[in-house]
Amino acid sequence: MSALLIYKALHIFFMIAWFAGIFYLPRLFVYHAMSEEKSCNSMLKVMERRLLYFVTPFAVLTAVFGVLTIVEYGRDWFRHSMWLHYKLVLVIILYLYHGFCFKLLADFKHDRNTRSHRFYRIFNELPVLLLLVIIFLAVTKPSL
Repeated sequence: MSALLIYKALHIFFMIAWFAGIFYLPRLFVYHAMSEEKSCNSMLKVMERRLLYFVTPFAVLTAVFGVLTIVEYGRDWFRHSMWLHYKLVLVIILYLYHGFCFKLLADFKHDRNTRSHRFYRIFNELPVLLLLVIIFLAVTKPSL
């Protein structure tokens, strides 16, 4: 078994684990934005914090094994794979999204949230759409 296949498998595994959390965290934000019960809000604060800190290492490992995969393919392959450049732009947006979740987490922690549950419902859909495009790029590898 080659290093490339191991890197790809680990990249996919950690990406799936990361996305499980990235899909669920904004749903918790929706519930939190809708809740007016202090005890419920306290529980949601704990759940949100634990989830975000649990999936963050998966995000890091997704990047590590993605970069190792690119390195294994080589510089010439990278230079000629324009689909990958578009994918990487979308991946950077996902990491910015992940980072923004920390800001939202802090807002909820300090009871400073000013956004509605509708905002979080829409916010929840962004990674779904980005992942769809990323998968299409990675599978079809269009010549752009």
